[in-house]
Amino acid sequence: MMTPEQKFARWVRVSFASFLLMFVYFIVADIWIPLTPDSTVMRVVTPVSPRVSGYVAAVHVHNNSQVKKGDLLFELDDTPFRNKVEAAQIALEQARLSNEQLDAQIAAVQANLKTAVLTARNDKVTFDRYQKLSTLQNVSQADLDKVRTTWQSSEQSVSSIQANIQNLRIQRGEREEHRNVTLQKYRNALDDAELNLGWTKVYALADGTVSNLQLSPGFYASSGSAALALVNNQTDIVADFREKSLRHTHQGTDAAVVFDAFPGHVFRAHVTSSDAGILAGQEAVNGQLSEPETSNRWVRDAQRMRIHVTLDETLPKHLPTGARATVQLYNSEGPFARFFSGMQIHLVSLLHYVY
Repeated sequence: MMTPEQKFARWVRVSFASFLLMFVYFIVADIWIPLTPDSTVMRVVTPVSPRVSGYVAAVHVHNNSQVKKGDLLFELDDTPFRNKVEAAQIALEQARLSNEQLDAQIAAVQANLKTAVLTARNDKVTFDRYQKLSTLQNVSQADLDKVRTTWQSSEQSVSSIQANIQNLRIQRGEREEHRNVTLQKYRNALDDAELNLGWTKVYALADGTVSNLQLSPGFYASSGSAALALVNNQTDIVADFREKSLRHTHQGTDAAVVFDAFPGHVFRAHVTSSDAGILAGQEAVNGQLSEPETSNRWVRDAQRMRIHVTLDETLPKHLPTGARATVQLYNSEGPFARFFSGMQIHLVSLLHYVY
């Protein structure tokens, strides 16, 4: 029979062995079958805002509405925008009419140019004849000068009419409408007006759930100011592990996920990616000197890095963004690792019934 001292010594040895065994287990498990409770369900949340400002005419959704990509969310009063479209159309038509008037002016001036060219030719012929007669002294010098002046005036008239035609052609621009600068300016104004008119209707750009709806008919919605939030239906599970726990983790590593909302359920998953870094490792370029981190500790806290996990099976229902979870990684494919990791994650799933 064992004495009390022997029993105490045995319990000390058993306790020490148990502690040592658990210590070794946690070290090995943290490398080959790591587990973290720091996991969160994330979804892309898109603030929806109109691209133009105006008063809300109709709201076609309500808070927590499920919408599909392309569904109409709300629309603004389009009266001022339709007026701007009509004004731009009128301006474009007036520019076309102005070009037609310029075409008529160019045609009239070109007819005058033909007359002026004929007149200049006749005056040149007359001057040449008078010049020949002058060599024979059959005309006076005064008559020769008068004829010369008439011919030069006719030539100047031709040059003036040609310059006028060139000026009208510049005002008119290219005859092909798509190359005409003036018409292009008014077409661009019309396109902008039609674009703004189309933006009075705000559509969903992705499937999701409407949240934080702040709209009602008569509300003035400002361009760029969020009027509601669209929560994407696609979930992204992020998990934060110690750096050493991810040494053997790669894209495609098997995982298991337990959600606080579904105690007792373990969902199969796999790793899809890991973040390139964290905020603490981002260098701020601000022109200031560096500030080294100071610590009096011999062993500092381990840094945590973020990975992304995707489920291999569907959830019983959608979880809100921000829902908490626990992620188990299978860094080892061995049967013992699978067995112990399965025990770990199932134990956590059962504990969620309590907390």
